[in-house]
Amino acid sequence: MNGAGAASASRRAEIIAVGSELLVPPRQDTNSLFITERLNDIGVEVGSRTIVGDDGASLASVLRGALERAGIVVLCGGLGPTQDDLTRDVVAEVLGRPLEEDLAVLASIRQRFAARGARMPEINRRQAMVPKGASVMMNPSGTAPGLWIEDGGRLVVLLPGPPSELQPMFERAVSERLGPSAGAERLHRRTIRICGRTESEVDEAASPIYRRWLSLDPPITTTVLTAPGQVELHLVVRVADAETAQAILDRATAEMQRIFGEDVFSADGRTLERVVGDLLRERGWTIAVAESCTGGLLSARLTDVPGSSDYVSFNVVVYSNAAKIRELGVPVDVLAAGGAVSEEVACAMADGVRRRAGADLAVGVTGIAGPGGGSEAKPVGTTCIAVVTRDARLVRTFRFPGVRTRVRLFGAQLGLDLARRIMIGCSPGGAFEIAGTRSPAADAR
Repeated sequence: MNGAGAASASRRAEIIAVGSELLVPPRQDTNSLFITERLNDIGVEVGSRTIVGDDGASLASVLRGALERAGIVVLCGGLGPTQDDLTRDVVAEVLGRPLEEDLAVLASIRQRFAARGARMPEINRRQAMVPKGASVMMNPSGTAPGLWIEDGGRLVVLLPGPPSELQPMFERAVSERLGPSAGAERLHRRTIRICGRTESEVDEAASPIYRRWLSLDPPITTTVLTAPGQVELHLVVRVADAETAQAILDRATAEMQRIFGEDVFSADGRTLERVVGDLLRERGWTIAVAESCTGGLLSARLTDVPGSSDYVSFNVVVYSNAAKIRELGVPVDVLAAGGAVSEEVACAMADGVRRRAGADLAVGVTGIAGPGGGSEAKPVGTTCIAVVTRDARLVRTFRFPGVRTRVRLFGAQLGLDLARRIMIGCSPGGAFEIAGTRSPAADAR
């Protein structure tokens, strides 16, 4: 976050996801993302999201810190009946409120078991223990009730872990309790996506604007996020009126587009694969892809877009030289002259797949993803990408940083970006490009 007009404590929340299972791959904490989105919708800023295992001391420490920083703390998980479900006990201890058995909750749990023809195990009585003064949020989908605790101007909300129970309960809490008390102002967001610049280049060019935006009334706050081959600027403004917010964010977006030009590929939420797909559809074009080191990642991104069958024609992964020769007609002498990772081979792959598919545009990607296979002349990360159409070609050699997975992600991203650029007639950005590798005729129209 760049400098930022932080929300007052009463409009600032922290989320604590409880459960040791969330610390083990491949489990993901999707609850916190849902809660963040819903809080943002009513103008509450989330300052932190934390995952804590089933350890009482750790949870108590995290909760005390959150209560010092934020006016709203939401805990999800740890409300089950077993001994490792510690959330109720820890919250009661930190707030200094004794646990009391709620007879209405106990009756509801018994009834839920009885409806299935079962006897409630005694262990489930733990779920009826409620910190003194807490308001119970009943759970029609499970046995764990939610809890709403107002404490010295702060709000602590306890929610069950299963999303099917948490989401409807939190929706009711937002609409019935949080929303009406949140005031008229809301957080409005805009995401600007950039390809062809590194994170440091983007930040250096834009940071004077960030600082000026913070002095506006209302201020615009900015977060910079990065992914392989892509930088995102997240702009946020807090106002009551959506039309006003739209106008503010439109002006801010235009200012960024003047700085970064056609390196901005999206300011309306679209991903790069969707932008490329929309450009193809506008032209009535089809695309074909030949991949080596990226192993189908570029093709997968294209076909992740619903309706991509309108323009995706034929994609092939040709990892070996023999496959490049057999499937795409890459000349043996071209492979021998420059090796499989060369601009000439990338162009021959693109030409071959376009010819075979009868497509309007084709992409060829070949590179050294690592960890082995590199040399002094062509180290790991060296990747050649060519895009060809009926009357134009664009080819570049890049040196991508990172391990094998990241090199492949970079290759798919820059392959899509070169396809975008050849369609709109702009030159590629220079990030990661190895200068001086092309002949003057490499890019032709």
